[in-house]
Amino acid sequence: MKIMMSAGEASGDVHGAGLAREIKRLSPSTEIFGFGGNLMATSGVRLVRDYKDYNVMGVVEVIKNLRRIFKLLNDLTEIIDKEKPDLLVLIDYPDFNWRLAKRAKKLGVKILSYIPPSAWAWRKGRAKSCAAIANEFIAIFPFELPVYQQAGAKISFLGNPLVDTVKPTVPASEARKLFGVTENEHVVLLMPGSRRQEIKLLLQPMLESAALMSKSKAIKFFLPVADSVDRTTLQRAIDNIGIKVTLIDSARRYDLMSIADAAIATSGTVVLEAALLGLPCVVLYKMAPLNFFIGKLLVDIKYFSLPNILANDLILTELLQDEVTPERITEETVKLLRGEENRLHVVKKLESACAKLGGVGAATRIAQKILQVASSSDKKLAK
Repeated sequence: MKIMMSAGEASGDVHGAGLAREIKRLSPSTEIFGFGGNLMATSGVRLVRDYKDYNVMGVVEVIKNLRRIFKLLNDLTEIIDKEKPDLLVLIDYPDFNWRLAKRAKKLGVKILSYIPPSAWAWRKGRAKSCAAIANEFIAIFPFELPVYQQAGAKISFLGNPLVDTVKPTVPASEARKLFGVTENEHVVLLMPGSRRQEIKLLLQPMLESAALMSKSKAIKFFLPVADSVDRTTLQRAIDNIGIKVTLIDSARRYDLMSIADAAIATSGTVVLEAALLGLPCVVLYKMAPLNFFIGKLLVDIKYFSLPNILANDLILTELLQDEVTPERITEETVKLLRGEENRLHVVKKLESACAKLGGVGAATRIAQKILQVASSSDKKLAK
């Protein structure tokens, strides 16, 4: 049996790697190949293209890179035609993946959408068009189901695999020794994201906030670095501000999260990972002005960070666009340092929100579902 995966960014690489490991455990003979990153490659996926060579976000940035993106689309289509996988698994990355899905369907390939487009939040009509293309959908949040069910999609929520995987590898005492942090020192993480545009827009205010905090608090700052991010660029920005921030391998981020007081983070999966470890964040999101203008016309949600959406409550402070200033970031972050009364309140609410993600074993259940769909001989699946 042969399964192709397509994941075009860091969070998709994490999810794809987890799926690949579990699929290989359940069915060692299954061949997995596709578009992803280093984590997928080390988990048994034969990479045919690496996402870090095509990592862009936002309308303006995509337009600038259209030629390369369509070349990638053509290349992957040719690979699908040649390899003839039993199933194409789309992992998030909707604007690209659903173009690929349309082509795969014409080639008679079954399609499963894992982490489907956020139709619950914006462009609800996508649910119907996606339901006409994909054979199955697997959601990782319970709030994703209604809009797809109404569109006639065959969708299931089997739990969120992060519940199983987001765990430190060493006890807190060892983590403190590893990172050179004493019991009495405050630790704040800076997590500007993995996309170039996120780093460009959010790293500077994060660093300026760190500089402000360091004037009145004894804090050690750390920045986990994804393998797709250029360390030299980050270090140059840190040196320009003149503050000490320690860069660490992103693979050790859970150990660091387990001993940190708070994080300043770009909205995304990493905020949920932090929540699962009881680490409160100040959540930032900023886009180029044109992208933000377009987004305001299309998006209809109360909150943009995953823990807040799960809880349907403003647990974590969210700073959007012009609110992303060093002063505001500093004001909200110091409220989350250990010893502050507000921190205990936030951590308790995060625990309740994360309980909605389901129990352990989600990765196994999802992998079993994928293998079931891939091995099905039902002609209706190929549509």
